[in-house]
Amino acid sequence: MPEISQQLAASSLASRRVLLGVSGSIAAYKAAPLTRLLVKAGAEVQVILTEAAMAFVTPLTLGTLSKKPVLTGFLRDAAAGEWHNHVELGLWADALLIAPASANTIGQLANGLCPNLLCAVYLSARCPVFLAPAMDLDMFAHPAVTQNLARLRSFGNRVFDSPSGELASGLSGAGRMLEPEDIVAELEQFFRSAEG
Repeated sequence: MPEISQQLAASSLASRRVLLGVSGSIAAYKAAPLTRLLVKAGAEVQVILTEAAMAFVTPLTLGTLSKKPVLTGFLRDAAAGEWHNHVELGLWADALLIAPASANTIGQLANGLCPNLLCAVYLSARCPVFLAPAMDLDMFAHPAVTQNLARLRSFGNRVFDSPSGELASGLSGAGRMLEPEDIVAELEQFFRSAEG
């Protein structure tokens, strides 16, 4: 037990509040190990799933791993008029991590569109934003996606590199989501630098 306490104390993610946005990509299955690793590093994780993401990973899985109910839309209880306050969520977080960030979500964020809770939280967030793109290589190389990613970077967002490798389509090339261990390492490095 003392080893675990020492590891948490050493982690720059300890007690950090991370909003994890998961969008509709086959790489959404990686949100489960990513959530587990963030929690293991001591972060408090609130997951937001887009409707498209729920085709790939369930709220039950991510809620169990994060130990918090997963948010999937604006309304908590429509009959009672209860809703998830995107402004409060954006102010609560120390980091907004969108992994995977699909081409559709990247386009929405880059152009200020707000069709779902995740985009509304992004537009309200005052914390650092990190994106881990995930899509097929032709989509990733398309000029529209390239421009949207450049635009997001110009807003001050941090976009992780997309490593080459085998893709779900069977093709091989850039477009893979950065592995969960590497994402956690990047976040830890960011907060370590911020502390120093």
